[in-house]
Formats: sequence, C-alpha cells, structure tokens
Amino acid sequence: MAYTDDAVKAKLSSLNETQESIVSVSQWIMFHRRHADRTCTIWLERMRETTVNKRLTLIYLANEVVQQSKARRKDDFLIAFSPVIAEATATAYKGATNDVQEKIRRTVEVWSQRRIFEKPIQEAVEGRIMELDKFRSGKKTGLLSGSSIFSGGGSTTSPAELQPLIPLQAAVTKANATSTPTLTAANTEFDKLINPTKPTPTPPVHAARLSALLKSLSSAETAVAESIKTRQDLIKGFEDLLATNRAALEKEQAQLLATTERREAMERKKREIEDAIMRGVSATSTPSPGRDGASYVNGRATSSAEPERPQVEELTPPPTDSLSPTRSPKITAQGKTATANQQGAEVNNQASLHPPNGLPPPSTTTTPIYSDAIPPPQLSSSDPRHNASSPAKKRKLDAEFEGFGAGDDAMAGLDDDVAELLRAESGGVV
Repeated sequence: MAYTDDAVKAKLSSLNETQESIVSVSQWIMFHRRHADRTCTIWLERMRETTVNKRLTLIYLANEVVQQSKARRKDDFLIAFSPVIAEATATAYKGATNDVQEKIRRTVEVWSQRRIFEKPIQEAVEGRIMELDKFRSGKKTGLLSGSSIFSGGGSTTSPAELQPLIPLQAAVTKANATSTPTLTAANTEFDKLINPTKPTPTPPVHAARLSALLKSLSSAETAVAESIKTRQDLIKGFEDLLATNRAALEKEQAQLLATTERREAMERKKREIEDAIMRGVSATSTPSPGRDGASYVNGRATSSAEPERPQVEELTPPPTDSLSPTRSPKITAQGKTATANQQGAEVNNQASLHPPNGLPPPSTTTTPIYSDAIPPPQLSSSDPRHNASSPAKKRKLDAEFEGFGAGDDAMAGLDDDVAELLRAESGGVV
C-alpha cells in the first residue's frame, strides 16, 4: 500500500489492542519512515479525536515504533515523536480510568528506564502526568514527597529553578513540530509553481494554485512566528535564570572574600598568641643572676659551675708500714712469734679491705690488736668469766664427774685402725 494520509488513517482506525495488530501497523509505519513527521502529526490528530479506550492502543503503537527505532538506531521516529509525545500522553491519561492510567504510567516508566527519549522530553512527559495527578484525590503522595511518580529511577525530578523552563521548552518543541512540516509543504508548492522548466498553466488554474500557495505560505508564516515567539520566551527564561545566577555568584564571591579575610585575621591572632605563650615560657625558664652570683630558675637557686668530682678510694692497697700502729707494744722474747702472727693477720685484714679489681672483701675474722692507746678490757672479780678457771670451780667439776673414765681405756670399743689414728694425732696422750 502506497503512503498517503488516508492510508495512515485507515491503519490507525483498524488498530486494536492485540499484539499482532500493533506489530503489523508499526512495521508498516516504520517502512515509510521517510514520512515520519507526517505520520506523527496524523497520529496526534487521531489521539485527539478517538475515544478514551482507543487512546491506550495508540500509546502502545507509539511505544512499539520508538523502541524498535531505538533498537535499530533509526532516529526518524524518535525525532518525529519527541515534539508531540508529551501532549499525546497527557491527552490519553486525562479522563482515563485508574487501570488505563496505570498502564500509561508503566509505559512511560519503560521509556525512562530504557532512555528512549532525551531527558528534557522525558521530564516533559512526566511533568504533564504529574500536573494531571495534582487535581486527583489519592494521587498527591508522589508530588508532596518531591520525588518522581515513576519508580524506575531512570529520570529524576528537575530542580525548582528549572521548572519554569520545562513548559517553555515543551512549547518550543511543539511549535517547531508544527512549523517544520508546514514550512516544508509551502516551500515545495512554491518551487513547483515558479519552476521555469514546467509549462505555465492556464490563468484560472494558475490563479487557483497561487491562492493555495498563498494559503500555505500564510500558514507557514504563522507557524514560524509562533515558533519564534516560544523560543524567545524560552531565551528570556534562560536569561532570567542566568541573571539570578549571576547575582548569586556576585554575592557568593563577596562572602568568599569576607570569609578569607576573617580566616587570615584569625590566623594572625593565633600566631600572636602562640608567640606570646612561647615568650612567657622562655622568660620563665631563663635563669636570672642573683646577688650572691648564683642563678635562679622559678625561684630556685642553681649553680652554673660544674660540681667537683667525688673522691674515690684508691684500689691499690697501702704499704705495709702504713698499717703498723703508731705506738706498738713491746715485744718480749716469748711473745715475738705471737706478735708477728698478729701483725701478719692485721696486714691481711687491711689488704682484704682493698681487694684488687674491685672484688668484694672476704669475710675474715681477725683478732683485734689493742695498742697502748686502747687498753684491753679488764674483767672484774665479780664477772663469771673471771672465775671460770678458779680452783673452786675445778674442784666442783671433779666432784661432779668423779670416776668418769678412770681406769678405763678411752679407745675401748673402737676399731684398731681408728684408735691408732687418734693416738697418732694426739701424740700418744690418749
């Protein structure tokens, strides 16, 4: 079937909700993708004229066409549907039942998830549906929460500053969609009418064609003027947004300058306080000279001179002569040997006080030597030790142990070898 407006209207009229019908019509439409703009215009007109129940089928048809175009990377219908899809979706959504509205929502959510349309077009579609939900009871939850009514997450709600630009952009898109085919048709008729290669028609036919051309040019002029007006409004909206952002930028720059100055002032003050603290600590810890020549730190006197080294006892033992007592007792012939032994013991005792190589002195017990300067202790007559060897004491012991060992051999009962060894050591006394 050749492509004509009547052929497109016939295809749309025969469309039903079955998948076979939708796929068949979508393939025929995509085959004539050169006429994508005209097809979308007729589709929008059919959307406005048909009943509420038929509009959902037209939405499904558009969904099939745009998704197949996206998959095949053919942008003809994506570009053609972009100016009219928001209005068409709002027309199908308005006045529909809750079931139909849920299906339209699901379709728009699929567009958002798969990024079928560009972000401004997708936001325009969602914005039109949100405006319709604003006046319906029980559907204000998504609007009051500030989130999108679609759960797909493919698109997000635009900032509040950009909300005034969305309808302006939608108006520009719509006006451009209307003016482009109208201007194209007028230019085509104009080229045909003034083509010098074609023969000049008769005056009545020529006049009729001129009238039709004037009508087409007038329509194209009106459409282009409307497109220019909407685009000017959009530019004005951008200029207002730009002016607002410039004023905010100047304010933020002034705030940045003031904040920087305050920060630098606080840094200088902090350094001054830290320097003052360091100077105070330095002044407190610096010793100050006193009248007596000593230094004082925090009220305490300190000596700047190094203390003398302590005297350490020499490790070399002194000579033997220095160990001799100053006033030695007189030595008799009988006590010469005892005195010599006593002096040798004292020398050994003094040498043990100064052992070589820092070894500890041996624990030796020596008999003290008394000189004339320190006389030996005298025992009194009443001291028991004084009478230890007295005759009376001896007589008492003899009386107590009378008969002990008398007449008996002391070696009796011992082995002969042991007894002989004891007699040899005792010199035959036992």
